[in-house]
Amino acid sequence: MADNRRSGGTVMGKESLMSLDGSTILKTSSMKKNHQGRYGLATKDVFLHGMKNDTTNFGKSKLIQHGKREMMICKHLKMFAFAIGLMGSLFLLDSLMVSVVHHISSHDLSTGFKSRVQDGRKNFVKKEKTEQVMYGRLMALASAALAKNESKNGEFVLWKEPYNQASSWRPCADNRNFIHQGHDKKHTGFILISANGGLNQQRVAVCNAVAVAALLNATLVLPRFLYSSVWKDASQFGDIYQEEYFIDYLKDDVHIVKELPYHLQSLDFEAIGSQITDMDIMKEAKPIYFVKVVLPLLQRFGAVHFLGFGNRLAFDPLPFYLQRLRCKCNFHALKFVPRIQEVGSLLVRRIRNYEPRLTELDTQLFGNHMPRTVLGGQHNFSRPARYLALHMRFEMDMVAYSLCDFGGGEKEREELQAYREIHFPTLVMRVRNNNPMSAPELRKLGRCPLTPEEGALMLSALGYKHETRIYLAGSQIYGGLSRSLPFKRLYPNLVTKEDLLTPSELAPFSNFSSQLAALDFIACASADVFAMTDSGSQLSSLVTGFRTYHGRGRAPTLRPNKKRFAKVLSEERTIRWSEFKERVRNMIEENQRVIARRRGRSIYRQPRSQGCMCEVL
Repeated sequence: MADNRRSGGTVMGKESLMSLDGSTILKTSSMKKNHQGRYGLATKDVFLHGMKNDTTNFGKSKLIQHGKREMMICKHLKMFAFAIGLMGSLFLLDSLMVSVVHHISSHDLSTGFKSRVQDGRKNFVKKEKTEQVMYGRLMALASAALAKNESKNGEFVLWKEPYNQASSWRPCADNRNFIHQGHDKKHTGFILISANGGLNQQRVAVCNAVAVAALLNATLVLPRFLYSSVWKDASQFGDIYQEEYFIDYLKDDVHIVKELPYHLQSLDFEAIGSQITDMDIMKEAKPIYFVKVVLPLLQRFGAVHFLGFGNRLAFDPLPFYLQRLRCKCNFHALKFVPRIQEVGSLLVRRIRNYEPRLTELDTQLFGNHMPRTVLGGQHNFSRPARYLALHMRFEMDMVAYSLCDFGGGEKEREELQAYREIHFPTLVMRVRNNNPMSAPELRKLGRCPLTPEEGALMLSALGYKHETRIYLAGSQIYGGLSRSLPFKRLYPNLVTKEDLLTPSELAPFSNFSSQLAALDFIACASADVFAMTDSGSQLSSLVTGFRTYHGRGRAPTLRPNKKRFAKVLSEERTIRWSEFKERVRNMIEENQRVIARRRGRSIYRQPRSQGCMCEVL
């Protein structure tokens, strides 16, 4: 760099002395030429005049000329010395600048690298710190236990139902001997239903509407689904279920049409008082209500519109034929449309690593769309490719509504409170006007949804191995990676539909949450084992019932008692792993007992009931 600066900066040569910016300081060649010219003319003039004057004048002139010449030479020498000094100074300055720049650059590079390394370490530490762990000691014990299980080939529990009595219950809701004879009575009118909620809540509403239509001997118009600001899904009945199949399968029990007759289509149901909302009907209303209140409206206006209709028909007491009809609708008549069946079957086969498997559950779920050829992936036909499906109910809405604390600090509490104020204003008002229970009290009573970490602890206590295939159903986990990392550390083979289906395969369902939920329903219902973290979830309830009804006693479901589990977890600091494991297993196994549905319990979740399933002794 110094050489370049010297060659392009100040240069002293035969022709010129250049400044740093390239301009000329002293042009020696031209000065020499001009100097010689002037002195040549002067000498000639003096000589001519000297010839005319005396010799004294000539000598004096010559002396003056010599002095001037010496003065000019001294002046040139001084200027030359100045130029040389300037060049040296600039050279020294240039060398010094290069040295300084090199030192600074080296220091900056070193500092920058160190800074990036330090920043990377800080980011890594920060990322690690964001992982939400509430039970560090138990997680360490679980990890050690899973490692031991691997070396001993593991200890398996509940890959099948532990009680043989489960296989003695068989489906019988579609028994043709139970056809409702009142179907030929006088027609009373038309029932419309606009069901709200998500896929599973809508499913319950549809089956209840079928039963009410049969009760009142009315014609049911093909159900409609309300658009929800929460679910943001514009799907209608025909986008999810096969319309013609639904109508034909129930034709012996209830008359179903796709639209109202033309002369009734212009009715303003709300204006004439023939619209009934969920606010007008008590939850789980008995059949007598519909006979006394709804039937007169049907007879007067020819049609009644149920707006909402979630859980508005009681389970007991209910006539035998209506109970059977609800089961027939839920477990037989509601078939997913072919494209959902096809992608659902593809999803299950990819979870199983393309292991061919066909059970009654698969037949009910996939219909004629069970792929007969391997569509890709690895062949693994030598051993069963079992998997466990888990419905992790830890979405933002569930977490916020619970009013529980999950160890995320003040930032998490503020975020959840802001969400409540937007989406659950009634809950916020109720909390402000009353003295709500504290977060520790809610957890102690088992009212808090299980975190992914707690779900992993439950599975590890049950003996499921580290490499167990686990399908995760549901929406996005609240807290994202920070909440799911503890689970993935124990069970890395955790997959979702987004992991197993390509973007193009998911594209037709991407803006329809109910259709995506249908894929989850299929994957959960077809699993070897189904586990849930919240028994109050509609998806968990309906999947459990579907597996009980069609599973032939070979489709176990793991359902924790959250109150008991909270008690065990509260002893995290002192409890031994062996004791933790034993108490969790007892909790789960007690829920595996094979009993008939108790009065008032959901027929959709517990179908072992007269009119729905038959016990073969």
